[in-house]
Amino acid sequence: MTRVLVVDDQFLIRAGLVALLHAAPGIEVVGEAGDGEEAVERAALTAPDVILMDIRMPGISGVVATERILAAAADPPPRILVLTTFDLDEYVYTALRAGASGFLLKDAGPDRLIAAVHAVAGGDTLFAPSVTRRLIEAYAPPRPGVPRPGLPPAGADRAPPAELAALTAREVEVLRLIARGLSNPEIADLLFISEATVKTHLNRTMAKLDLGSRAQAVVLAYETGLVTPRGA
Repeated sequence: MTRVLVVDDQFLIRAGLVALLHAAPGIEVVGEAGDGEEAVERAALTAPDVILMDIRMPGISGVVATERILAAAADPPPRILVLTTFDLDEYVYTALRAGASGFLLKDAGPDRLIAAVHAVAGGDTLFAPSVTRRLIEAYAPPRPGVPRPGLPPAGADRAPPAELAALTAREVEVLRLIARGLSNPEIADLLFISEATVKTHLNRTMAKLDLGSRAQAVVLAYETGLVTPRGA
């Protein structure tokens, strides 16, 4: 049973989400919150598996609430699924950077919502590589010596940056492919290794870099210049 906390400052939207999730098999709504501060309190009290987090709220935003919840959470931390009106949103980018597992547009249908909850609960990251690239092109801070987002690199991907010095060559390779949007099975096929080995490399990478989600790993790969967007 997946335990879910619903956070949204609009009562009707929150009530609709709660009703929808209550009716879904395999999901238990353990609480709801109307703002970021209440979300932090409810998360500590209920220990949910997944949090549906409205990104834009008065007072403490969904981004700040995400940071505080993940900082205080026991292991394993909850998976946070950001709810947003616009996919190209600096708040969404910042939330992914803070450790959110993905995001979902508020106008997504019921089936999409339920599937998203189950996906992030199972450890998957929910975002399309194309959308991630657009977010990074718009909001990633430029780094000296790294091609600006939106411009194709002058050749192959750059050598591993200093921030990734703790990683082995294979861990860097797996991170590079994850940032390019490949799935674990696709990476396994490309590198002639098992999916379990891909997961092991990713888990070790996240532990070494103190990352809480695959989305964080992708953002870091772009921000350090390990990979660069290949143009819009």
